[in-house]
Amino acid sequence: MTLQQEIVGNATQLAVVSLRPGQSVYGEAGTFLFKTPNVTVETRPAGRSGGGSGGQRSPGGGAGGLLRQAMGTSPQTGRRAPTGEPAAFQHFTAQDDEGTVGFTGVLPGELRALELDGTCAWFAGRNAFVAAESTVDLRIAVQGGRTGTKGDDGSVLGKLTGHGTVIIAGAGTFIDLDPADFGGRIDVATGCVVAFEESIRYDVRRVGGLNRPGLVNTVLGGEGLSLATLEGGGRVILQSLTLESLAGALRKARGGDDQGPAGGVFPTPTG
Repeated sequence: MTLQQEIVGNATQLAVVSLRPGQSVYGEAGTFLFKTPNVTVETRPAGRSGGGSGGQRSPGGGAGGLLRQAMGTSPQTGRRAPTGEPAAFQHFTAQDDEGTVGFTGVLPGELRALELDGTCAWFAGRNAFVAAESTVDLRIAVQGGRTGTKGDDGSVLGKLTGHGTVIIAGAGTFIDLDPADFGGRIDVATGCVVAFEESIRYDVRRVGGLNRPGLVNTVLGGEGLSLATLEGGGRVILQSLTLESLAGALRKARGGDDQGPAGGVFPTPTG
């Protein structure tokens, strides 16, 4: 049965989830906002059981196992792995009576509920996952054939499968697109990708090369070294604000933009 939820607010939204007795929902620790007293909380390592009908199995499977293989790390409970993915989830279960849990995103922006019917998976970008009912499985998927050392180049995504409701977050405003409406392909700044259906072919490509035109594009274009390419037909959800652009605006507001015109590629000289 679909998770009963209501998304409220404007500039910074929150999701109010109503749980039936015995029903569970899980989410990241940083997205929890409030709950009623009859809702219990259990923190589980992501490598053991991130939630969902199949759970996240380890070793060698699920988020924890795949992350350790792909990134060579052993995430600790309560801390994020280098990919930005959580090392643990909080599971909320209503006891004896109906309960309520509130969730919010980690950046100012919108929330949205996606309904999975078991026939189509979704991929979610960094910071996009907020919460899901226990019948939804979240695993880590390495896409695009290349993995950044910090997982911030868009190549490490969360794959959502199963039946049930998933709540995702985007910074700023959501933008809904279908590459099929644009000739079958769109190029997107990697930090703007929130989520997309599995029918979309996704890759992360380098912008330019290590030559003069490529370096000029990197230094002056503000897009770093890579773009996300989304091809085919299906739903794509983008966000209008990224963590990097917000951080840059805050640095400028403090009068201390120390990244220089290269956006961090070449720091501004000091002294």
